[in-house]
Amino acid sequence: MTASQERALQELWPRYGIEYQPHPLDLDTIFGRRAEKVAEIGFGNGDTLVLAAVDRPDLDFLGIEVHEPGIGHCLIQAREAGIDNLRVICADAIEVLQQQIPDGALARINLLFPDPWPKKRHHKRRIVQPPFLKIASAKLQQGGSLYVATDWGNYAEHIDEVLAESACFDLIERREHAGDRPLDRHTTKFESRGLRQGHLICDWHFIKA
Repeated sequence: MTASQERALQELWPRYGIEYQPHPLDLDTIFGRRAEKVAEIGFGNGDTLVLAAVDRPDLDFLGIEVHEPGIGHCLIQAREAGIDNLRVICADAIEVLQQQIPDGALARINLLFPDPWPKKRHHKRRIVQPPFLKIASAKLQQGGSLYVATDWGNYAEHIDEVLAESACFDLIERREHAGDRPLDRHTTKFESRGLRQGHLICDWHFIKA
């Protein structure tokens, strides 16, 4: 945690932060308007989340992250960009979805480069599992989208298998590329790291079934 990140958490949290509480949020009231809502799970340092909010001022963005230095960095970037269509929550994503997001409240969920848990004994910790898909589907509006990306080949196989067996989502597009064809998103920090290691990128777009 840098001094500037810590200061941002103190000074900018009242503007951009949402405290975790186990009851549904009134997102329209929080953002001060009615607009489609996009949630990003595990936004890292927030660079791509802020870029998305800048690109689409007509949408409201909700970032969920547990890493406080990354949140501090995101708040700094949001202030410098002068945006007000972004809010962040520092809490476990599953708990936030279950407890704070009303059913049908989201137009889109982004899950970009989640922790791959590469060791086989840790695969059960991967977020892309049937229970997560059921929760995500419930929180999306009819026809809402789930975007997923990874640079780990083994995780890509896992995602293919889990989604193929799920009745919650239909596949719209699956794209493999070398970092040059991201699917409706900006390049992320973890993606750039994977590319430097020679990894292939895999993107998916699913819609709520």
